[in-house]
Amino acid sequence: MAKKSKKYLEAAKQVEAGKAYDVKEAISLVKKIDFANFDASIEAAFKLNLDTKQADQQLRGAVVLPNGTGKDQTVIVFAKGPKAQEAKDAGADFVGDDDLVAKIQDGWLDFDVAIATPDMMAQVGRLGRVLGPKGLMPNPKTGTVTMDVNKAVSESKAGKVTYRTDRDGNVHVALGKVSFAEDAILGNFETIYNVLAKARPAAVKGVYIQHVSLASTFGPSVTLDTTAL
Repeated sequence: MAKKSKKYLEAAKQVEAGKAYDVKEAISLVKKIDFANFDASIEAAFKLNLDTKQADQQLRGAVVLPNGTGKDQTVIVFAKGPKAQEAKDAGADFVGDDDLVAKIQDGWLDFDVAIATPDMMAQVGRLGRVLGPKGLMPNPKTGTVTMDVNKAVSESKAGKVTYRTDRDGNVHVALGKVSFAEDAILGNFETIYNVLAKARPAAVKGVYIQHVSLASTFGPSVTLDTTAL
């Protein structure tokens, strides 16, 4: 187990052991105890009561956070012809077809979001082993395989985040930066919480959202009172 730094241990002392915090109180505390020397991200972690071996219990999707993420997203688009021009006009950072595929095959991965038109997926599919493990593979479920590239690029630039369950039913989503106003972080949290709540599979029995916590990049996690949510 990795040894915790003195700053981390000092921050952890301010989190009451065994306490489940109201979400507003938790956001305030996470901001207060952050000790990074940069504008750290704040992330929410959800533990969901899901059997991810079942296809209908593997959640995946995307949502535009009302207050953005505080991060400038580098967006690439696999498209050609008029759709390539549409992507450029929408503000995509890199647009291409076979040339862009070849660039990534050569090792270039300096981007955050990849979008593709459906007709490009035969070529983009060759990048599955590279983009898949990094969560960058275009996918219809996240709105990144689409003919409406203008909307896809605009949403990605505006603060669209993707979410998916891991093998244990956990979902991690960035809520913004420590520098954000508390109300802005709260608005983003409520948005993703409502999306996950509505995505509850019909087959799930018992408590669905079992545990929720917030934490900054290097800071200790703060558990939320899920009954209050």
